[in-house]
Parts: sequence; structure tokens; C-alpha cells
Amino acid sequence: MANEPKQASVTTEERGFDEELVRIYRCSKVVKGGRRFSFGALVVTGNRAGQVGYGYGKAKEVPPAVEKGGKQARRSTIDVVLNGSTIPHTVTGRFGSSKVKLIPAAPGTGVIAGASVRPVLELAGIRDCLTKAYGSTSPKNLVKATLDALRQLRSRETVERLRGVTLAGSGKAD
Repeated sequence: MANEPKQASVTTEERGFDEELVRIYRCSKVVKGGRRFSFGALVVTGNRAGQVGYGYGKAKEVPPAVEKGGKQARRSTIDVVLNGSTIPHTVTGRFGSSKVKLIPAAPGTGVIAGASVRPVLELAGIRDCLTKAYGSTSPKNLVKATLDALRQLRSRETVERLRGVTLAGSGKAD
């Protein structure tokens, strides 16, 4: 098996999953001969059809760190409830001191999000969504908060089944 270095941008995997590098972290420790560097890679993967995951890989060089992060991201995928090209309802996700609010948007709006939240939403298959980040803007925490918000999404049918009732109205504004 040949270890070929991966690109730092978007790559297409054999199972239909796309991979996007959100951030590279460089860490150094001081030793007798100077500094020793190591790298961490925050990677998001998704199939753009309702599945998304994230991973964080660490290694002495960048390509192996990205590869490890991608492997972990594919193992940690979650299913996301979609309503066409947007999300079914407004939701807030939290992780650490970061909060991310996701708001459904009309078709054609696009994904209005920062650099850390955007890849998670796009790789999940969400094409129209408004977002707002509160608190810490650490990329790791924002990605985790966004995934927390996506886990909280419920479809209309799921809510009716869980509550044992039929909700009135069609769910659309008159």
C-alpha cells in the first residue's frame, strides 16, 4: 500500500464522501537541539446528502495528520434531518463556550456562515441556512457546536410520533 500525500483542499473518497480541511494546527516543543514541530488537522467529511462527521488527526507531518483526521471523520458520521435544501427548524448547538444558532432560509439564500461552520453545513447537504456564532470562535469548538445543533434537528413526522399527536397546519406560512 503506497502512502500518497493528500491534498489540503477537498478530495473525493471512493464511497461518495467529500473531505474538507478546516484548520491545520502547528505545535512545537523546545528540545536541546531546537524546536520539534507536530501538526494537528481538523477535517470534516460528508456525502452532501444528510451525513456528516468530523475528525482531528495529529502527526509529525501535515499529510499523515490530514489522513488520520479524515479517517476519524468517516468513522464519526451522523445523519442529519433535511427539509429540502435547508433545515426543518431553528436550533442552537453548544460546545464549551461556543454557541452556534442555525436558522432555516428560503431557497436561493445560500449558506451564510463563517469559515468553520460553512464546511460542516455544505458537506451535510444544507444549501440554504443562516448562522450566528456566539462566544468562543475556536474552530474546533464551532465545528463541534454545529454538529451538536445538527443532532438536535427533528422532522415533523418524528415530533408527531414522539409526542403521540398530530400537529395542526402544514408547517408553512400562509
